[in-house]
Amino acid sequence: MRSTPGTEHDAGMDERDIHHQITELVATEHRLREALAAGELTADEEHAQLRAAEEALDQCWDLLRQRDARRAAGQDPAGAQARPVSEVEHYQQ
Repeated sequence: MRSTPGTEHDAGMDERDIHHQITELVATEHRLREALAAGELTADEEHAQLRAAEEALDQCWDLLRQRDARRAAGQDPAGAQARPVSEVEHYQQ
């Protein structure tokens, strides 16, 4: 998982934790867009930070899907691990 602040996932995270992380990342996206509109960020700064948040969201959604698949297969959902951004980029929610 990326080392973006607030996006660290570990084996101890459950669905509630992941959903909370998703909520936080969506709020971050909104704050970034508002900061850009208010002139508090340059477009380049907003773009870089927004990309990091979107990548972390892709990883969160992927982790949730992995957990669901493991559960459906009778496996321990805690065995799911966050995959690299290159594998989950533009994840369909």
